[in-house]
Amino acid sequence: MKFLKYSLFALFFVATSVGVAFSQTTTAANETNDNIVTSTIKVKGVGCATDLQMICTNVEKLNGVSSFKSTKQGAVTTFEAKYDPALITEKEIHAAIENTGDCTNPEARPYKVKL
Repeated sequence: MKFLKYSLFALFFVATSVGVAFSQTTTAANETNDNIVTSTIKVKGVGCATDLQMICTNVEKLNGVSSFKSTKQGAVTTFEAKYDPALITEKEIHAAIENTGDCTNPEARPYKVKL
């Protein structure tokens, strides 16, 4: 009988502790994501995986960009950008993309944002 009573107490304690932890995590996530905007950007001229990685790395270095990833590759590559518009504009992200050098010729600027 004592074992059952202690087991139920332990189960109740764990259940309430986990609920508190999840609610705190959710609140913190909501507070930090209020300013974040998600934008889809289409880019022509991305030829290989290295080009793709160079563009993503270049854009993610910008202050205010929280993530930048490819969602579709092809003749026109689609990227998803998550950024804080208080810190950076979409035009600045476009400029960073178009100013990224090609993997075979770092002096070339082959990427064009499709508006």
